[in-house]
Amino acid sequence: MKNKIKERIFLFISFCIIILFFRYIPHPPNFTPVIALSMYGSIFFGLSSIPFIILAFAVSDMFIGFHSLLIWTWGSLLLIGLTSKYYKSFLSRILGCFLSALIFYVITNFGVWLFSSFYEKSFQGLIECYTLAIPFFGNTILGTMILGLLLETTFLIKKNNLLKQIIK
Repeated sequence: MKNKIKERIFLFISFCIIILFFRYIPHPPNFTPVIALSMYGSIFFGLSSIPFIILAFAVSDMFIGFHSLLIWTWGSLLLIGLTSKYYKSFLSRILGCFLSALIFYVITNFGVWLFSSFYEKSFQGLIECYTLAIPFFGNTILGTMILGLLLETTFLIKKNNLLKQIIK
């Protein structure tokens, strides 16, 4: 029981540190691995890790600043974490990285269109919102895929004990 509690505390602190680090270092807009972290965190640690991931985002948002669209951001991360249980193979996880970035793009930009004053509340305004967000979506895909591939490489190395073979 005590080990489980220590494991959860370590998990939460680790997520906080990683998320804070990647949200604070200078980077192009939306070029962060946080979506992949949400997806792979659930794959590594199970669905019970999702609250820790969301809470870690909340902690980082305390430092960055809360905004009125957090429910859309956190909600998309929740959905990404929940869908991760379906990614069982390498190809499905890589596809999952793309789908996770797409989920984040669709949900968060819908929230921007619905609750901001930047866009007209019409179908044309919605299309304009999604169109203007495409460059950010490209960065989101790139950041998510890079971390996803790094994690997949780690899986491969661990699975095949490649480090032991290289050292011999």
